[in-house]
Amino acid sequence: MKNLTRTICLTLVVLLGSLVTGCGADYDKGYAAYNNGDYATALREFRPLAEQGDARAQVNLGWMYGGGLGVPQDSKTSMKWFTLPAEQGDAAAQVNLGFMYRDGQGVPEDFKTAVKWFTLAAEQGYAKGQLLLGGMYYNGWGVPQDNIYTHMWWNLAASNGNEDGGKMRDNVAKDMTPAQIEKAEKLASECVAKKYKGC
Repeated sequence: MKNLTRTICLTLVVLLGSLVTGCGADYDKGYAAYNNGDYATALREFRPLAEQGDARAQVNLGWMYGGGLGVPQDSKTSMKWFTLPAEQGDAAAQVNLGFMYRDGQGVPEDFKTAVKWFTLAAEQGYAKGQLLLGGMYYNGWGVPQDNIYTHMWWNLAASNGNEDGGKMRDNVAKDMTPAQIEKAEKLASECVAKKYKGC
């Protein structure tokens, strides 16, 4: 009976496309199970949704495989589940891919590729992406070291609700001249006006 239900579900997905979402899979149920450490239930709820392209479910599967939560730890499978939504523009997935490239998890360490993914998330106004992009400028990883751009990105992260962004911006400001801080603040203002694109 279970195989018949699955066959019917898959047939409906092919025939109706996005009108059928999960065939009984429930993202909220999976998310609650994930947060309660019931990874078997989370996996059961997330997998069909992820296979149908649900970015939230894909990101959660990426976390599960990356951390070995209810499944064997597998960085390559984690990367697969982060790449699918990242390529569709999901900022959380883009940040996770950036982490993997920055830290060499499942792929060779590649700061330039990490910067690419952090930038894509930052350009969506995603505070975590802005924070991490600022860190790349601070360390000179994949981009030239530049305290002005560090300050700008951390300032933007703070303005988008990331408390660490404000603390880190204030720390880097201690190593900057008033003119550099003024330039960073101007760049941040211009970046907001451009909706974070091409900053």
